[in-house]
Amino acid sequence: MKVWIIDDDLVSRFATQYGVRQSSTLCAIDIFESAAEVLVLIQDEAFSGTDLPDILLLDLVMPEMDGWQFLEALEKTGKNKSSLRIYILSAFSNSKDRILAKEHPLVYGYFDKPISKINVDSIFKTLE
Repeated sequence: MKVWIIDDDLVSRFATQYGVRQSSTLCAIDIFESAAEVLVLIQDEAFSGTDLPDILLLDLVMPEMDGWQFLEALEKTGKNKSSLRIYILSAFSNSKDRILAKEHPLVYGYFDKPISKINVDSIFKTLE
């Protein structure tokens, strides 16, 4: 299983990685500091939908490209993987973002930061 964490905050990246490791030591974790960096990777011709992770933990508030802009750009790439599960992580409890996350076709859930082991466990259960 492959997990990607996209978050511009060092402490949040560490806490998210720690939470994932507590739930599963068998997954490969890739950490990215920006959504734009990930988009460049995905847009590469050699990158296919099967290269996408199984779980993508996405911060919403980032400079240059926020989480919503990333999701829009990801959809436009046409690269997809049916097993991809995207979860929004946010340090700010915003009801508008929660509603948008619920309605977005690529988003499977929304969690407050730092993500708890219970929440990570619930993510992994959806893949069983």
